[in-house]
Amino acid sequence: MSRSTKSVPTTPTTAAAILAAARDLLDRKGVAAVAMRPVAEKVGITPMAIYRHFADRDSLLNAVANAGFHDLAAQLQSIHLKGDVEHRLMQVGEVFLDAALQSPNLYELMFLVPREGARVYPRDFKARRSPTFNPTVNILEDAMRNGELQPDDAIEIAFELSALSHGLIVLYLGGRVAQTEKQFRSLYQRCFRRYLNGLR
Repeated sequence: MSRSTKSVPTTPTTAAAILAAARDLLDRKGVAAVAMRPVAEKVGITPMAIYRHFADRDSLLNAVANAGFHDLAAQLQSIHLKGDVEHRLMQVGEVFLDAALQSPNLYELMFLVPREGARVYPRDFKARRSPTFNPTVNILEDAMRNGELQPDDAIEIAFELSALSHGLIVLYLGGRVAQTEKQFRSLYQRCFRRYLNGLR
């Protein structure tokens, strides 16, 4: 959980209902729509009752984002990585792309909205505090050890790959790529291959 998220353990079902209502508003209307009053109305409680579980709106948004990162990490852990370094990295990249296309507003909250407690480069990533970033680092380190890639800073390269992935996704979600989803997926994969060819 984020440092700014404060939950009260007395009624976890209410806290879960608040999170579910906030996530529903986020998915349907975007980050700006997630506020204490409309969330409370959806749950059937008073706005003040939310403060027994979440200190403020930022804490609530952090909890929603943290739940999204938890789910994303679980998806990454569930895939069976196989093949060469390109194929393994693309497996990871597809998980991020699928998450973004399925829940674009959640993706925006997780990766683009400034929020207290969000992990930052390089401190948190070098300390391996990101379960969604670590799989890419592990793949790169393994590929460097077995000679698939030139020795280099695996964490820095993982950050560059993340920037490439996020940049492409944001442009697509923002309507700046005039392609179908299928065409964009092919572009996404080609960009990764070009980058990896340079690392080889």
